[in-house]
Amino acid sequence: MTLDPSVREDADTSPAKLGRRIEFAFAHRPPGVEYWRQRHAPDCPMKRAVLASLIGATLEWYDFILYGVVAGIVFNRLFFPAGDEFVATLLAYATFAVGFVARPVGGIVCGHFGDRIGRKSMLVLTMMTMGVSTVMMGLLPTYEQVGMAAPLLLLALRVLQGAALGGEWGGGVLMAYEYAPTHRRGLYASIPQVGLAIGLCLASGVVGLMSSLLTEAQFLAWGWRAGFIASIALVAVGLYARLAVAETPAFTRASASRSKIEVPLLELLRSHSGSVVLGMGARYVEGVFFNVFAVFSIGYLANVIGISRSEALWAVSSAALAMVFTLPLFGALSDRLGRPATYAIGSLLLALCAFPAFMAFHTGNAAVIYAAMIVAFGIVYALCYGPEAALFADLFPTGVRYTGVSFVYQGSGIFASGITPLVATWLFEAGNHTPWLLCGYVAFAGLVSMTSALLIGRRQPRSGSATDQTAATSTAVSL
Repeated sequence: MTLDPSVREDADTSPAKLGRRIEFAFAHRPPGVEYWRQRHAPDCPMKRAVLASLIGATLEWYDFILYGVVAGIVFNRLFFPAGDEFVATLLAYATFAVGFVARPVGGIVCGHFGDRIGRKSMLVLTMMTMGVSTVMMGLLPTYEQVGMAAPLLLLALRVLQGAALGGEWGGGVLMAYEYAPTHRRGLYASIPQVGLAIGLCLASGVVGLMSSLLTEAQFLAWGWRAGFIASIALVAVGLYARLAVAETPAFTRASASRSKIEVPLLELLRSHSGSVVLGMGARYVEGVFFNVFAVFSIGYLANVIGISRSEALWAVSSAALAMVFTLPLFGALSDRLGRPATYAIGSLLLALCAFPAFMAFHTGNAAVIYAAMIVAFGIVYALCYGPEAALFADLFPTGVRYTGVSFVYQGSGIFASGITPLVATWLFEAGNHTPWLLCGYVAFAGLVSMTSALLIGRRQPRSGSATDQTAATSTAVSL
């Protein structure tokens, strides 16, 4: 059968005739062929946006987590007065917490301008701020060299780190969320979340590698600095990817319709306060669980259980590697099951698994410790963190979405994440050097988050079912 009815079967096969046949075939190819070509083209805007968000999130989380990884094993010994190790560790974790206090400020400022002038410009600014502050940390003099100037400089740079991450997270996930098809937003918004897993894997892996290769004296003298200074390479890659991405379609439509809100934060608190409260409640267990297992557990396994610091770091890295695969899996699950339901199930499982995980830690067996860390942190935790970005983005319309997701995530970070290492250290002391009070605290946080997610589900029966007033593609919750 011929491609062109006007060309007979017995027509000659000269180059001219053949060329016309090929031209006809391409002109009349099925619409699905063109759709597939555009959807899977290397320069597809959605793919570029998602990839840039993943790279940016990886950099930001690597820099931010790196501080937490070394806070209890390096900064407490080099940047604070010698004497009481317990007090020095608390001071190191206090500077860690300051970063979480600065995050809501960065989230509000970047959210305001991100909702007013666009997501992209804020993301470039946050990446540069995070990269510079992290590299500067790697060059800081110690307390022995400059006295009290050392912890003060460390504190100032930690504030900059916190403000940068506060602005980065909301914009990064929204670039993926607002580019994605409505029915796949859980999956695509979970991909920037993988940046947390990769960043954690890189941060703990770099410190673990340096700990394995160097002596204790070498590691404390200069080895720990390598991870901070290496951040400059990630900044260069991240900026290259981010500058190539256009503004999101949802924001472009909102700008074209002149529907920008003058002060997004005031509108958020006036019209969406219920969504803010429920979102912060849902975030509670995710922040607590992450900091117990990714930050506190490293010092706990090394100092209490007695395994080497490098073994503890590799256990966390193994769980982070598992999350690279489980986060998109559970993000996609939320597109089918619904984000509130998926998140509620994850919160309940997090509440239940802290006790058995720490029991496994106390066996002292490396294989058992690795398995417990991977199951609890690499799999169960991902049930919450995978769909979390889309869950929060579903709560708000385009005009206040950057401000809304940033305020919920970063504001809750103060009590859910920032103070958790301090609370964990205090509960460990109060529990006569046992972890069971801490496990009870994790269980309490899990029940609070499960309840919050279920309440979101009651007012929003199916994630992604409502319509955004400005973009006609997203959901909002009003109480």
